[in-house]
Amino acid sequence: MKFGPVPLVEAEGKILGHNIAGRDGRRRLRKGKALTATDVAALAALGRQSVYVAALAPEDVDENSAARRVARAVAGPGLKLPGAASGRANALATVLGILRVEAGRLGRLNEHEGLTVASLAGHSPVRPNQIAATVKVIPFALPEATVAAAEAIAAEGGPLLRVDALPTRAASVIFSGAPALRDRLVADFAPLLERLERLGAPVVSLDFVSLDDDAGEAALARTLADRRAAGSEIVVLAGETAIMDRHDIVPRAIERAGGQIEALGAPVDPGNLLMVAYLDGVPVVGAPGCARSRKTNIVDWVLPRLLAGDHLTRADISALGHGGLLEEAPERPMPRDRAS
Repeated sequence: MKFGPVPLVEAEGKILGHNIAGRDGRRRLRKGKALTATDVAALAALGRQSVYVAALAPEDVDENSAARRVARAVAGPGLKLPGAASGRANALATVLGILRVEAGRLGRLNEHEGLTVASLAGHSPVRPNQIAATVKVIPFALPEATVAAAEAIAAEGGPLLRVDALPTRAASVIFSGAPALRDRLVADFAPLLERLERLGAPVVSLDFVSLDDDAGEAALARTLADRRAAGSEIVVLAGETAIMDRHDIVPRAIERAGGQIEALGAPVDPGNLLMVAYLDGVPVVGAPGCARSRKTNIVDWVLPRLLAGDHLTRADISALGHGGLLEEAPERPMPRDRAS
């Protein structure tokens, strides 16, 4: 493709490179338009002697065709492509699910000049008809070789982008704290309950255990075992105070019930005091105090993956540190700025 100024007498049939305003300041001609004889006459009437245009070569692919081809190549299951306009093609989720991104291949694809593919972060939850990714062709056309190279990268392995549907999961929530705080805890952690519901994990049981001594530890262990036996597919623990130590009451109770602690603590703030454990393969999440907030925090990163069936390890949690400094949540008991 050639792009540059040409005399008006050579402009007909070529693609207008920039918007053209009339004498009243309003747009007269829109960029991207194939210029007609009438358009050229209008430009002459405005006193123009030349105009910036794009002229496609036989081996070029126009912007919309290129965007459609690349979008088709990168979009896997769980995504649909409604169309292309102005060199852009969006990939929309078809289901409630979690977006999976092959980040390495995506980076290589984006190294091609004139072509961009932007997606939501990998493992982001998405809803039907939500834009999960967008393809944008910068110039008015791309060489066939560039489009073909992008398609080849997308075809190297499994889908470069896909959405894994979130199955319906039966969730149990166990609150802990002083008995007098039960109603307040339920109210405070309403955002946590709402998150589960939105992710297709209705709360089928809500328990309260007072964790004051060994009797409370034993009671929590029994409740965990009971909920697992009853078919809960994820258990979330939240309380008056977060888990402070590997040998705190909650981790001890999980192990007492036969579970294993995978990770205690996360390099995400708000969310440092997260716990991830498993009881007979069922994830058990110790929610930190920031789960009271509707602002993005660690539970927004962890819950979707667990509900999608990912087995999160200590290494998975440790990898969250890059980008893990999030906007402060005022609901947390000890905001970070108090340490300044």
